[in-house]
Amino acid sequence: MPPIPDVINKVPMMYRAQVDGRCQLQRLVPKADEQHAQRWTKEWTERTYPHAPQFGKEVQTRTYQISWRFVTNAGQDDGIIRPVVGAKGWPFYPGSSMKGLFRSACNSQQKRRYCGYELANGDMAPGILRFHGGYPTNKKWVEKLLDLVHPQQDYQVKQGTAHHAAFMMISLYQPELVFGISSTEDLSDQEWAEIWQIWEKAMAKGLGSRVCAGYGHPSNISGDELYPPHRIHGRGMASKTLSGAEFRPNMFRAAIRGHALRIFGGLVPANIAEREVDKLFGGLGHREPIVGLIGMKFVADNLTPGKHGHGHFEVRTYDVTGQLSWLLTRPLPDAHREALKNLILRLNQFAMILGGFGKSWRRIDHPLFFPEYYNKPNKSYIGCHWEWIDKFQRDVQIAAPKHLQQFMDTRLLPVAKEWLKLQGVTLNNQYAQEWRETWHPTKVQVWGRIAQDEEDSIAVHWFHQSYSDGQSIKNTSLTGRLGTIGRIWHRMYPKFNFSQGDTPKRTKGYVELITIFPDQSPECRQFLTFLQREQQDFQKVWPVNKNY
Repeated sequence: MPPIPDVINKVPMMYRAQVDGRCQLQRLVPKADEQHAQRWTKEWTERTYPHAPQFGKEVQTRTYQISWRFVTNAGQDDGIIRPVVGAKGWPFYPGSSMKGLFRSACNSQQKRRYCGYELANGDMAPGILRFHGGYPTNKKWVEKLLDLVHPQQDYQVKQGTAHHAAFMMISLYQPELVFGISSTEDLSDQEWAEIWQIWEKAMAKGLGSRVCAGYGHPSNISGDELYPPHRIHGRGMASKTLSGAEFRPNMFRAAIRGHALRIFGGLVPANIAEREVDKLFGGLGHREPIVGLIGMKFVADNLTPGKHGHGHFEVRTYDVTGQLSWLLTRPLPDAHREALKNLILRLNQFAMILGGFGKSWRRIDHPLFFPEYYNKPNKSYIGCHWEWIDKFQRDVQIAAPKHLQQFMDTRLLPVAKEWLKLQGVTLNNQYAQEWRETWHPTKVQVWGRIAQDEEDSIAVHWFHQSYSDGQSIKNTSLTGRLGTIGRIWHRMYPKFNFSQGDTPKRTKGYVELITIFPDQSPECRQFLTFLQREQQDFQKVWPVNKNY
């Protein structure tokens, strides 16, 4: 028999070692014709059975829709999170994982009856339930499998030129999953209803891996919410993945985590700020991974994808309305829970007042507020825009620039200090001086004005042309350039009229805010001089004083 030519490259990717030159699923190679993960998923999905595995007749089943993405880490390939593969080659949520999650939602009596208990000699007596795991209900799971993990904390907050890279992940996009449970005893319909109620309580914590980042949450089951969900509306650029552009709800967690780091960094030294943020949102830690206190879930009520631009400047966009929830991953004492609720609520309000979420969040939505920018061809989409569409309009009450100082000094900063003190942190006027975006009165300035309508932004022009007699901040360290994040945020926050007892009334106006983290560059010093001495529209609104 003649030898098979090039046999080494005919071995399927799934059976190759995770080493350079053979298969590196996690690696994203710029401009490669085909990523290893693309070939791996293609080979996998082409060889799976066309129909979903079926549970036996003795198995009780329930079906649930996942709101965004879902993955259970197989742990079989170094450096990458990818699904467990079960019968017929289909992705699988293991019965052992299902039992562990179910057990976590049981009381002591339920644990003993349903999941088993330990005998005096150390052996285990089995419970009456058998957990058969879960599978997708249809073949739609093969779509949009390629996912990305892109850590950017250092790049976004600390050093605008820090190295950052995206890594591949393989996860299921909005799958419908069916789960199976059977019993060694005949059970009444009432007891089965109780069992599924326990399972749904367990599911509310999230299924599989990366639940704190919004993965694995059922659409119609609520977890232990810190407070009622925010209902919000936003528009902007969709994230680009190898499976195509996608609206990615984990951007909310990334934004709130980043703002927590900025606020804490203005109150305590850098190492303590990072430690406390890891305790809230999870992290790698110095010795072992840290499971965060806070999880996130976003359920889109309406998501409209779109396009903007032409040719090389064409991008995918989104227009979305949905509910953003923040979940507690484990019980806390009442005082700690209340303090954490206030902290997360104020951080969400801070994000909405001064910026936004997702790509280009430091800039206002140019197609909305500066449409003439696109009169010339070959212009990129810039910015995003987010608004409250629920009662949080009243809770924030930023109807004028001066209200920002009240929000910072009487709402956000006090609750941040309270939370840190509850964690045993001593506040002694030390802070993360070395970070680019530290929220400290010596490191940041906020300026504001009232814009009459969406066409009345003044500052948007300063990003694209001279602001005074040939002086410009375009392509400087202040506004950023390719590969470098700038030091200025620009926001058009919708203006409401507030009166006692009435629903806030939307006006045509906006509170226009620019947030500056100054450096020592000549361009920055000149621009601050311009704001202070030469223009009359913007007023400095924070810090009003430097007593912190």
